[in-house]
Amino acid sequence: MILTLLTNVVISITILAAAWFGGNWTRDFIKNLQKLDGTLRSFLGGLVKYTIVALAVITVLNQFGVQTASLIAVLGAAGLAIGLALQGTLSNVAAGVMLLILRPFNVGDFIQCKGIMGTVKNLSLFGTELATPDNVYVYAPNSTIWNSDILNFSRNPERRHDLVVGISYSDDINKAFKTIQKTIDAEDRIIKTEGKEPLIAVQNLGGSSVDIKVRIWTAGDHLGIKFDTIKAIKEALDKNGITIPFSTHTIEFSGAAPAELTAEKDDKPKAKKKPAAKKDAA
Repeated sequence: MILTLLTNVVISITILAAAWFGGNWTRDFIKNLQKLDGTLRSFLGGLVKYTIVALAVITVLNQFGVQTASLIAVLGAAGLAIGLALQGTLSNVAAGVMLLILRPFNVGDFIQCKGIMGTVKNLSLFGTELATPDNVYVYAPNSTIWNSDILNFSRNPERRHDLVVGISYSDDINKAFKTIQKTIDAEDRIIKTEGKEPLIAVQNLGGSSVDIKVRIWTAGDHLGIKFDTIKAIKEALDKNGITIPFSTHTIEFSGAAPAELTAEKDDKPKAKKKPAAKKDAA
């Protein structure tokens, strides 16, 4: 009896020690996987380690004749109750794991998601921290981000911009095209490779202007290049005498004069007639 007990103790200690060292080794192995995010590596490493230790404890209890089936059922029921109580939190954790694995954005990317727009500052298992363009701190739950469309403005290095320039109907369209083309050619930061050449075309005949579409591709400082190009096009058009019209409204009256003008005219005082001078009798 004592020998059997000692044997079970030695076996149990061996199992726990092997599980502990095996769990640590597995955790360290996962943490060294550079393909995974640091937060995800830490989370998965700890999860795997304690899962191995828990299985070892159940094995040790079986070694001493403890019925673990009922214990597992109780733990399962307790886990279910905790999961229901922390449903929102666990959904954020699950969404955080998916975001860390699939990586639709990285720290430093500028994204827009469900009305939220800003630069990603930190991504954790529970939420994502962003800074808006005016440097307002935003903390968004991961479930909110995961369950909506994500626009990543930093993922693709090259981006297309469609600019609309309006010129007067009396201006020469071909001259305007040449002026805009020279301006684009002078900007070295605009991409001019095959398939992404700048495009200049008439987009629409508007109510007060001929709308010209200018399509360009940029890389790097997208907004800076876009703003500089708009400014350069405006200056070039002004220099070459091409006007950029603005909306005007002309009001014409037909037929009888409006009632208000007629009433105003009637209200004006009429000039008094001077009495005729009397002639002296001859």
